[in-house]
Amino acid sequence: MSLFKLDNVIQNYAWGSKDSIHNLFGINNPEHKPQAEIWMGAHPNGSSKLDDTGEPLAEVIEHNKQDILGGYTAARFGELPFLFKVLAAETPLSIQVHPSKHKAQQGFERENQQGIPLDAAHRNYKDPNHKPELVYALTFYKAMNGFRPIADIVALFKEANILSLAAEVAELEKQADNAALKAFFTTIMSLEGKHKEVALAELEAAHNRPAKTMMGREALQYSAEFKQHYPGDIGLFSPLILNTVELAPGEAMFLYAETPHAYVQGTGLEIMANSDNVLRAGLTPKHIDVIELIDNTSFEPINPAEIRLKPIYKEGNKVSYPIPVDDFCFDVMTVEHSSQVQFVRSAEILFCIEGEVAISSQNNHLVLRAGESVFVSSNSVKYDYQGHGRIARAFN
Repeated sequence: MSLFKLDNVIQNYAWGSKDSIHNLFGINNPEHKPQAEIWMGAHPNGSSKLDDTGEPLAEVIEHNKQDILGGYTAARFGELPFLFKVLAAETPLSIQVHPSKHKAQQGFERENQQGIPLDAAHRNYKDPNHKPELVYALTFYKAMNGFRPIADIVALFKEANILSLAAEVAELEKQADNAALKAFFTTIMSLEGKHKEVALAELEAAHNRPAKTMMGREALQYSAEFKQHYPGDIGLFSPLILNTVELAPGEAMFLYAETPHAYVQGTGLEIMANSDNVLRAGLTPKHIDVIELIDNTSFEPINPAEIRLKPIYKEGNKVSYPIPVDDFCFDVMTVEHSSQVQFVRSAEILFCIEGEVAISSQNNHLVLRAGESVFVSSNSVKYDYQGHGRIARAFN
């Protein structure tokens, strides 16, 4: 066998949408639970299963890594190096930073030596891997990605009239470099007691005043929406510090390790390195380790015009997205009846975004409908696909 139709885990996190996955893919939700994520892959917290046998994909791979993953991937990673998801956010996820590979290895070993259980609420490192990510929007998709240019941060705090932080804003404006941004962000994340209460009260007063600029209106709208879910949370300042972005369906963005970000609302495909390391920075009741967060954050502002990835259009109605890591690659293929051939260089997961697409390899043949996925082993060598629809391709 070289093609395996997958039975995937649906994660029912509280922030998930109760109807988006059903509306897009017809997947039933009889208990009307928040369906936050569909996991496609071999992650221990939610491995896909083979649809016909119920065998976990992780076990299938473990029994024959060389043939299933391919020689390079088996030697380089020793496991399926990516996790592929559908993510459907109804309410904001926490603001997060993911560590670099080096910091993850160090932190994982350090916390192991300290005897901190893997499931402990205060544990920062669940594994020794980094977690770069790509998001591809299926609906309009609101998010935050990276620090704003420093001049924009200063302008937004002045527009919001946060007088209790006027000295810190003035120092950021004066120095205007990465070190000053680090100091300013550390101050925000360390606010507590009366100082925090006053600063948040000033911010919330700005929610109720007419905005002076388009940038200010959007940032304060994000902040006011966050207040509905996380009143009193330090993350209410995040839209003044981080770039806000709304992807249109078909647009994508990449999130580097050590980049603060948050998914706010919408449904998209997400592909990431096979890791569960998260350092939180707000919009959450969970543990925030400010010292570890700062140590794992890059204070390099991102130009908002550079957030969206520029797709590469290839023959055969294929769109590729440039990704600066070797853990994963991502294509979207439009299928219009005539048969196309795709050669395989490593294990792949194909997900049907819409329509109906037939996949054939060697003597294996199956049909994918919207919301369904297939695992393609490396020893397939190639596969044919035909029908009418769109499929997303995750590989490395």
